[in-house]
Amino acid sequence: MSTSAVVRTTAVLSFHKIGVPPAGGWDTWNYISEDAFTSFLEQLRDECYHVVDLHSFLNGVKDPRHLPERSALLTFDDGYQSMLTTTQPLLNKFGYPSVVFVPTDYIGGFNTWDYGNEPEEPICSWEELIELQHRGVSIQSHGVSHRSFSELDIAAQEYEIKVSKERLEERLGSTVESLAFPYGDNGKDVEATEGAMKRAGYQLSFLYKGGVFDVPTDTPYRVTRVPMGSDTNLSKWLGGDA
Repeated sequence: MSTSAVVRTTAVLSFHKIGVPPAGGWDTWNYISEDAFTSFLEQLRDECYHVVDLHSFLNGVKDPRHLPERSALLTFDDGYQSMLTTTQPLLNKFGYPSVVFVPTDYIGGFNTWDYGNEPEEPICSWEELIELQHRGVSIQSHGVSHRSFSELDIAAQEYEIKVSKERLEERLGSTVESLAFPYGDNGKDVEATEGAMKRAGYQLSFLYKGGVFDVPTDTPYRVTRVPMGSDTNLSKWLGGDA
């Protein structure tokens, strides 16, 4: 059977914060309660979706025969500390791997890029990211400064792409092969951005919105994700009727 004859549909789910806002904070769409998050994980299990790790997903993008009929990739943007304290223990109960995209300038700090729009939340330190790695979480790039790529010229984009990869690989001792664009923004000149991704050695990059993702694909640098919130109807997305 030729590779081109096999098509797989993968649900790449995009989360931010699992749990409740901090004391004095306020609830936003980016917060998902532990109960709601658990329900999403149960739904994937009950509907026979196989949650794959990043390496398996990457192999499946190259050759869809490596993916099961129904697969999902669980991704988390920004690297919030709650990923270690709240989210990963829940994933562990289901045996599900995951991917965290972190902006390197904010490691060990706070989400100050969201000032006024989201409650202040701590971002994992380097030590906490290493602990996540030990627990089966893949740490990947979210750029350096969490800026929209449409605001950057190609030289600034290359800095975000290259330096974030170098910092993560040096400190974590693991390979960085993918990047999630901050705000899902892959720039005004998509082809130029993708050229910079290829030169830096990335094999995948992720947008934020969109639906389920079909492989094989000729756009591995534009992988769409399902944006997950507390009231997301996951059944509609999985059924392709979102």
